[in-house]
Amino acid sequence: MRNINHRRGPEQMHGHPAWGEEMGRQRRHHRPFDGEDPRMRGGRGRGRGHGGPRGRGGMGRAGRGDVRVAVLLLLKEDSMYGYQLMQTITDRTNGAWRPSAGAIYPKLQQLEDEGLVQTTAEGGRKLVTLTDAGREFVEQNAESWGDPFAFAGSGPDLRGPLHDLHGAARQVQMSGTAEQLAAAEKVLTDARRALYLILAGDEQDAGTGDTTTES
Repeated sequence: MRNINHRRGPEQMHGHPAWGEEMGRQRRHHRPFDGEDPRMRGGRGRGRGHGGPRGRGGMGRAGRGDVRVAVLLLLKEDSMYGYQLMQTITDRTNGAWRPSAGAIYPKLQQLEDEGLVQTTAEGGRKLVTLTDAGREFVEQNAESWGDPFAFAGSGPDLRGPLHDLHGAARQVQMSGTAEQLAAAEKVLTDARRALYLILAGDEQDAGTGDTTTES
């Protein structure tokens, strides 16, 4: 018996050939990601209906990593292609949020179905623009949405300095004297304590590096 459960292509998955083709191209250049803040998995919170002309009115306050809100706010600034939306979101969050084609293009199709955006074909790509209804919807709700780009993890990338610190510690471990190893251990212990103080909101004590305890 023939297996009829063929794998569906992007155009069948998302109901629109052009979106499917563009999503297929972009997927090859972006690592998989569900397009939303990983901390939001398992629940979207309250007050986040679809909204728009065919939805239930306002969407409520948006969480960090809300694809729908991010797309609408960016399109209010200017018309963009799908890949531009992905890149702009990545830039706005300093790389903390990298939405994939699989997150962006289905959302664009949904917004188009709701009449909030319209698309114009240009050289095989689709330029996305807010409709008048979409612009009005954003203006009415943007203030209540909050900032979908405000990731707690956005800001300077600590992986570079951490890598450098690890390399320096390895050098001391390999060639340092007993006294140097003891001094390096204290430096690392102080650094770990200072980082936790930063998270606790005590930056002043963290900057002193004072690890003395009261008797």
